[in-house]
Amino acid sequence: MRVTRVFAAAFVLAVAASEASAQGRRAAPAGEPVETRPPNGRDQKPAFPGQTRAPQPAQPTRLQTETVAEGLVEPWALEFLPDGRMLVTEKQGRMRIVAANGRLSEPVRGLPEVVDAGQGGLLDVALDPDYTKNGLIYWSYSEPRQGGNGTAVARGRLLTGGEPRVENVQVIFRQQPTFQSSLHFGSRLCFAPDGTLFITLGERSFPQSRVKAQALDNTLGKVVRIHPDGSVPKDNPFVGRENARPEIWSYGHRNIQSAAIDSQGRLWIVEHGPRGGDELNRPQAGVNYGWPVITYGIEYSGQPVGEGITAREGMEQPLYYWDPVIAPSGMAFYYSDRIPGWRGNILIGGLISEGVVRLVLDGERVTAEEWIDLGARIRDVKVDPSGAVHVVTDEREGRILRLLPARG
Repeated sequence: MRVTRVFAAAFVLAVAASEASAQGRRAAPAGEPVETRPPNGRDQKPAFPGQTRAPQPAQPTRLQTETVAEGLVEPWALEFLPDGRMLVTEKQGRMRIVAANGRLSEPVRGLPEVVDAGQGGLLDVALDPDYTKNGLIYWSYSEPRQGGNGTAVARGRLLTGGEPRVENVQVIFRQQPTFQSSLHFGSRLCFAPDGTLFITLGERSFPQSRVKAQALDNTLGKVVRIHPDGSVPKDNPFVGRENARPEIWSYGHRNIQSAAIDSQGRLWIVEHGPRGGDELNRPQAGVNYGWPVITYGIEYSGQPVGEGITAREGMEQPLYYWDPVIAPSGMAFYYSDRIPGWRGNILIGGLISEGVVRLVLDGERVTAEEWIDLGARIRDVKVDPSGAVHVVTDEREGRILRLLPARG
């Protein structure tokens, strides 16, 4: 089901108009950075070598692309079921099961209403670590509320026999405070090896809400960590601290739509910057990541963000940043040998960059960056057990694409 509301339409249009297109970028040779356009933050300098514009790999990746499914309406997230089928969310408020032959199920019944406006809607989906035993799935969505809306996370038992449905639906998390905005819901869900659930959250974009990313009495612009039933782990960094929400893990974030757990069980994120300043971070307990006090990039208007500074004591630097932006959404670590040379790499969906951005790591440093051009805005990235990469396209007539090594 869906509830359609129009909030801040003029602001949404201004944001869309100000986002730079990748079409103005010229091709760069191997060994040079893939991004050749001037940064928006023209006087800003990276805090350390390699923090931005890493070189391209010596050899570009050769891939073939297959369409797995089509006919989806603005798909937002993808998750694999144990039997190889896929769960896909559609932003308007539907969830579907995609069979191996690409056939779409009827919409899953039993989902709550969503605010389908701007960046809001039915967003991420994840399986419980014990899904094969309990059948539980989790989803994030923009929840209609008295006086506005906010990101919420619910769970329910998925029944796939006959007409698919969820039962025993329970809302386990609600972002606070409620705010009237159609922007910056964040919303990625990641289960850690210890069974706790990370939820990434936006700060709702507007000047009066973005400043709350620096305050601990709310969950705007935060990463939160909870148990699957919604309770708070006792070892969270702000448990017992006065005037602090105990579910907070890290703070000072803008709008996080990319998140993944690495082979060591650590959370990594990529968050949207303003006009420039998309950031790769590895959120650590209790750490402040700076927004909106420090950031790379500038306001959509062309003015500095706040004081226009990129560093301050007590605020963490991004491990890597992009200016101009890639507009990140969706993220996965690649731990297969099926695509040669990709093991241990990060794969990020690119909306403005219209493809997959591949980062090569040495520890926590990015040593190379490659853009896989798919000619479509990519909203989510997942790797199946065989090592094939699946992406969903952010289109009114959305598709699921599978990326494999090129033949020959």
